[in-house]
Amino acid sequence: MELHIKNMVCNRCKMVVKAELEKLGFKPLLVELGEVTLAENITSEDKIRISERLKHFGFELLEDKKTQVAEQIKTAIINLVHYAKEPLKVNLSAYLSDQLNQEYTSLSSIFSEMENQTIEKYFIAQKIEKAKEMLTYGELTLSEIAFQLNYSSVAHLSAQFKKVTGITPSVYKAASADSRKTLDEV
Repeated sequence: MELHIKNMVCNRCKMVVKAELEKLGFKPLLVELGEVTLAENITSEDKIRISERLKHFGFELLEDKKTQVAEQIKTAIINLVHYAKEPLKVNLSAYLSDQLNQEYTSLSSIFSEMENQTIEKYFIAQKIEKAKEMLTYGELTLSEIAFQLNYSSVAHLSAQFKKVTGITPSVYKAASADSRKTLDEV
């Protein structure tokens, strides 16, 4: 049985969800960001128990199909921006269509309806949060960050960074203020 879970954005989230499901007596076969496959079918009472347990950790079971699709899009983008080893070689719409096996126009419509923002704005927000992380660690130059985040130039990254945050990457780095958001707050 498959469960869709909101706010699973990192490996620690996966560990917490798996541990809590096991404490409740379930056998998770696979735990991915936003999705869990259980060995057994569960009852509606089981779903309530799981939901109540996961709420304590900021997670939420998703029952509605549109909400599940929106969360799958967010998960795919988070994986792409924060965990992918290689830069994206196709455009975002083709990537998402391939990942979710749906037409991009349908995905875009659902996401905009459920999240009150476009996929592109969400994607940019995730890239800026990743840039903030990289700037905070200070191990890469701005041009290396732009390259890793698949920007065409440092100027493009800087312009988007300023548009989203109100300050330039250089000012952000110099301020050393950690104004980063957690991934589920983006």
